[in-house]
Amino acid sequence: MDKIRVLVAKPGLDGHDRGAKVIAQGLRDAGMEVVYLGLRLTPEQICDAAVQEDVDVVGLSCLSGAHMTLFPRVVELLRSKGAGHILVVGGGIIPEKDIPVLQEAGLSRVFGPGTRLADITAYIEKQMKENGRGKEG
Repeated sequence: MDKIRVLVAKPGLDGHDRGAKVIAQGLRDAGMEVVYLGLRLTPEQICDAAVQEDVDVVGLSCLSGAHMTLFPRVVELLRSKGAGHILVVGGGIIPEKDIPVLQEAGLSRVFGPGTRLADITAYIEKQMKENGRGKEG
């Protein structure tokens, strides 16, 4: 089977991408195929790339505080393009009180600072297997 394909992106005006790059490399090291889009992207750019690249997972990172607008918008756009099956996860500096709201908006999981890479990888692999998109590479 094919490898799990993950798109990692930084929506909005956040200019810090070290954490996202670490996650992208860690997922690659775990055997996933990773597309890293970079900084200062619109939700539309992220959605279009996710559809074009035929990814299984979109990982969003936000440190700027705009997560409550940007993350749900990505989910909404994916659904509108018939790609609502793509698993969307988020990370960054996200207040605890915002996590349930983001999950109700369609994010599968939010990972905070200090989350172990092994936990992120295991979560993605488990979700892919449970949702019938279990891919091994």
